[in-house]
Amino acid sequence: MAPMAAQRDYYEVLGVSRSATVVEIKKAYKKLALQYHPDRNPGDEEAVERFKEAAAAYEVLSDEEKRSRYDRFGHAGVSGPGRSAGAGGFHDVEDIFDAFGDLFEGFGFFGGRGRGGAGGARRGASLQTEVRVDLRTAATGCEREIQINRKKTCSHCGGNGAEPGTTPETCDYCGGHGQVVQAQGFFRVQTTCPACRGTGKIVRHKCNECFGSGREDEEVSLNIKIPGGIDNGMQLCLRGEGEVGQNGGPRGDLYVNVIVEEHPIFHREGTHLMCEIPITYTQAVLGSELEIPLLKGTEMLTIPPGTQPGESFRLRGKGMPDPRGGRTGDLHVAVKLDVPRKLDEEHEELLRKLAELEKARVTPHQKTWFEKLREFITGDEAE
Repeated sequence: MAPMAAQRDYYEVLGVSRSATVVEIKKAYKKLALQYHPDRNPGDEEAVERFKEAAAAYEVLSDEEKRSRYDRFGHAGVSGPGRSAGAGGFHDVEDIFDAFGDLFEGFGFFGGRGRGGAGGARRGASLQTEVRVDLRTAATGCEREIQINRKKTCSHCGGNGAEPGTTPETCDYCGGHGQVVQAQGFFRVQTTCPACRGTGKIVRHKCNECFGSGREDEEVSLNIKIPGGIDNGMQLCLRGEGEVGQNGGPRGDLYVNVIVEEHPIFHREGTHLMCEIPITYTQAVLGSELEIPLLKGTEMLTIPPGTQPGESFRLRGKGMPDPRGGRTGDLHVAVKLDVPRKLDEEHEELLRKLAELEKARVTPHQKTWFEKLREFITGDEAE
């Protein structure tokens, strides 16, 4: 069966209500994961897709922040560059085992790490980091260099954890199988060997450099490409840039969380930008031509006569590009009435004449300190 093209609602996938607790969500996922587990359904592509779909739903709904974004924006709120449509942030089934393999312990299934059997290749852990960009950079896209600390294969022992001149020995506890089977009544429960942790090998003489881990630290610089239009909270995935695997296993991935800093003028809503522009009473009444700032350059905006405070104007295509290749958003400009706090005499006189023309009741003229002083000296009231 071909992979499902349309994404179902994650709550529908797990069969839970939108108010379900984390415990209920975990229970529902575990039930589905065991039902559609590849080891239970060999060769069944539909079961594999259901397995991926359930994992994608659980990944989002079990995380408070991701669940909040999903409840507000749907799939668009938790998708982004590096995330596939049907399987969330998972590249393949092995990613799912790597993330949630502990849920299958005790059910006779291999859960990712050591899934290939004793001494089998194990994928390295994935890492996370973050990068900050301003709104203008987020609109145009850029390349950034980042530094991360990660594990690489130990250069002293070659990754087997044993001091050169010695070799790992077969585990006595599991006989080199990496798994132990315990009988509980009518049930047989298979678990990872506690002595060798699934490797099937025991290192008697540990490497003096890595102390038996088979890995050592390294600091690397990586160039990442940030696509134009990326939004705050989106995530980039660099495949194979995480921790080194064990026993020849592939590296994990590196997830880069993008933080888009607040802009002093523009507020972003998806691909659209919002801003407020102050105008005077005369500009609102008589109309005007205003120079509007854009993320790059400016553009003239016509304010028609009779414009009301709070009225909004749209500049099409002047917002943010869609990082997924959709249409560029718009810039929405809202006008606000700029009321002066102080007036000179001529300005006040003109406004009072306007108030008389409009038959509007306004506050009487407030005498200044100099006017009161002149009255005191001359004995006459100023007009």
